[in-house]
Amino acid sequence: MIVRPKTTWFRMLFVWHGSVLHRVLAPLLVNFLLGLLAVWGSTHASHFFPHLNPVPFSLIGVALAIFVSFRNNACYARYWEARTLWGSMKNQARDLARFAITVTDLPKDDPQIARALNLVAAFAYALKHQLRDSDPRDSLARLLDAELVEDILRRDCRPQYILECLQQQLVAWCRQGRYGDILLESGLRKLDALNAVLGGCERIRGTPLPYAYDVLLHRTTYFYCALLPFGLIGSIGLATPLISVFIAYAFLAWHAIASELEDPFGDEPNDLALASLSVDTERALRQAVDARDMPPRLLPDLDFRLR
Repeated sequence: MIVRPKTTWFRMLFVWHGSVLHRVLAPLLVNFLLGLLAVWGSTHASHFFPHLNPVPFSLIGVALAIFVSFRNNACYARYWEARTLWGSMKNQARDLARFAITVTDLPKDDPQIARALNLVAAFAYALKHQLRDSDPRDSLARLLDAELVEDILRRDCRPQYILECLQQQLVAWCRQGRYGDILLESGLRKLDALNAVLGGCERIRGTPLPYAYDVLLHRTTYFYCALLPFGLIGSIGLATPLISVFIAYAFLAWHAIASELEDPFGDEPNDLALASLSVDTERALRQAVDARDMPPRLLPDLDFRLR
């Protein structure tokens, strides 16, 4: 995720980090060269060079803009739903910490409380690593004992097993007489909410937008941008290369941004900062028990990227 302070309108014109310009620079260069070719052909080989009517380009451009807007809205909806799910996870983690501290009547520094909150923090880290296909061993080893870490790593769905361990702890407290069945049900509902977050993230990650949409948009956008200079040359002349590149940049950049947002759990510049969200969740849990050894907040790097 790109996190940077607001800047002036003039500096915003030259922003590189966080934009998708590096992804569309090559096709924009091709488009500019085609614009130069169209200018040269109209002045030196007009009898052999095609002059296309600009009217169809206007009609196709409107239709293409609507289609690009549809895909961008769909991808942004996935991005925002993913962020909502992770915000809900942090809220449920806080609620579960409050439940464990107040209902069980155990002191905040009790080992059982520490283990339960570490399991909740481990759930966030395990979910982050599962969504990014990375190894959670180091994150889990810092929070849990070695035997439990190895037990978790043997599972395919590691966050789900962590929820099972949490449920065992809640049931154990109920059997110890620390609360009754009604409060146990209340605690289990919080685990159900965390499980809903897990299921929602898996649904977004495992169900991309239909591939046919991506292929159709890719083909139509690139063919439109390639033919655009030959449709503009008859009406704007020498300005064709610049105007063509500007229009192509808008369409190609929308396409590139949508491709990044389609999988919001990745590690591209505009994806969600799952590592930072996981650390914030752990910090919230440790603050609930007045802990002093809290992990430091993650800060953006020199390229303004928060991972």
